[in-house]
Amino acid sequence: MPRISGRKEATDRLRALSGKEKVELVGKALFAGGEMIKAEAARLITDGAVSGKFHVPSKPGEPPNEDTGLLRSRIEVHQVAPLRVQVSSNAPYAVELERGTSKMAERPYMKPAANNKRKEVVALVEKAVNIAVKRK
Repeated sequence: MPRISGRKEATDRLRALSGKEKVELVGKALFAGGEMIKAEAARLITDGAVSGKFHVPSKPGEPPNEDTGLLRSRIEVHQVAPLRVQVSSNAPYAVELERGTSKMAERPYMKPAANNKRKEVVALVEKAVNIAVKRK
């Protein structure tokens, strides 16, 4: 069986994260990361969008162009566990736009938003973990 380098150090760091205060610190960073993804998803939906009579639907594979504002206004960030955050839209057609259907190609907005913000969110959470590990 191959050795995993850094396993002991990673295990030690995870053990050092025990304690309510430390978990809350990292949880807040995760929530802030979720808010960053939410803002990016809203930006992707609204960039170049025109509502009403002159609305033009997005092309397949591109984020949806905002028309009524419902999709964007229903994007939410939920802390579903101390160290788990979920970003989603509860608009009735949110999943269909993101994944597509048998009659419509996908118009992803959440996955691209997460990908666009991945490095920033990871850096934010890493910083929080480092602070939490150093706290006594």
